[in-house]
Amino acid sequence: MSSLDLLARQHVQLTRRFFLQMGTASTMGLFAADAWAAGGNSEALLANAIAKLEYLTRVEDFRIVGRGTPVPSTLTPDKRLEVGLDPKTWKLEVVSDPESNAKIENPMTREKGNALDWKGLMDLAERHAVRFMKVMTCTNMGKPLGMGLWEGVPLRHVVWLARPVTNVRRIFYYGYHNDDPKQRFQSSLSIGRVLEDPPGEHPVILCYKLNGKWLTPKSGAPVRMVVPEAYVNKSVKWLQRLVLTNQFTANDTYATWNNDTESHLKTYARFLFVPLRVKFGDGVPITGVAQVGMSGLKKVQYWIAPAGTSWAKNDPYFNKADWHDARVLPPPDRWGSDLPDGQLPPIPSQFDEATGKPLTWPIRDTLVHWAVVVPGRLKPGKYVVRCRTVDANGIAQPMPRPMPKGGANQIQTVELTVTDS
Repeated sequence: MSSLDLLARQHVQLTRRFFLQMGTASTMGLFAADAWAAGGNSEALLANAIAKLEYLTRVEDFRIVGRGTPVPSTLTPDKRLEVGLDPKTWKLEVVSDPESNAKIENPMTREKGNALDWKGLMDLAERHAVRFMKVMTCTNMGKPLGMGLWEGVPLRHVVWLARPVTNVRRIFYYGYHNDDPKQRFQSSLSIGRVLEDPPGEHPVILCYKLNGKWLTPKSGAPVRMVVPEAYVNKSVKWLQRLVLTNQFTANDTYATWNNDTESHLKTYARFLFVPLRVKFGDGVPITGVAQVGMSGLKKVQYWIAPAGTSWAKNDPYFNKADWHDARVLPPPDRWGSDLPDGQLPPIPSQFDEATGKPLTWPIRDTLVHWAVVVPGRLKPGKYVVRCRTVDANGIAQPMPRPMPKGGANQIQTVELTVTDS
């Protein structure tokens, strides 16, 4: 068994917490420098780095993007109770858009007393609850916010309670915004996506749990939207209102901010661990994560080049560079410390019920870890290290969708110094 096979096996036995914090190159270098100072050979250092990883991000470690003045998650418990951000007072209204001719037979409103409440949602959950793993990523941030196991009720079950009849092409939705229309953050979906899931995709859900725990105010409690294949702007927090409309264009807040609101998750790689410096003759241990987007993942690759290396302008994505394959690590036995004994509850759509193993690996719309020990053949000097993915269609990052505003997926670079001693 090769050294990397052993390291991959160690990854399967994850027991220690490690927050998936993919910050700046300098931040990663500091982390790597601490590990390097501990001494030992490169494979042992890589094993140590892998042993600190957990597949699912702990709830308290999620990086949450929250908007509003004040941000709703910072409200006092009494205020959350007052404004409907507590299960005891939460209501979800489902109405037609007064500015279009959409028709529904059973509008669900607070005024009529038939808005969906917490008990109603939990009644639906007893019959229809689903769970799936999904990475949360902001459209314009080149690093994931966290990887979670989400649980909720498919949105379509609630839409059908309102009995839509005709002229419904989209649904837009928003959460609590401090009773200030100027602070509203809303998103939208085609009604077709809500009512029917693409092959192999999970339903859009009204989510109430993350990693087996009730949502916290920070993560969108008591209920948020979760759209499995989309960036986080679609997964609106502190949800309170659904509006069925005949508008044919996205009327998302993100659309007014010059973003592509319909972009699916992109496939790309990021570093977790790269040393600032190594001695000549030592191997270079590197770990990272890859986001598995709509086009899946075939491989992760790395490239190390001397600093200052010039490159042809007609090859902006380094397709002719000397890329090498890293190892995509297998599924872990323990998925995260938030879960009892690190074990997942049943997820029939992603896992085999008989074996408890993923039906496919990597799983689309999630993260996967990767690792490599680069042989110690680099001469003393300064280097630039890059990583990229190749998707299941054989297309290398950042293609096929390199443009910004539809998901950041640029090739990441970090610096490495090889010393004489």
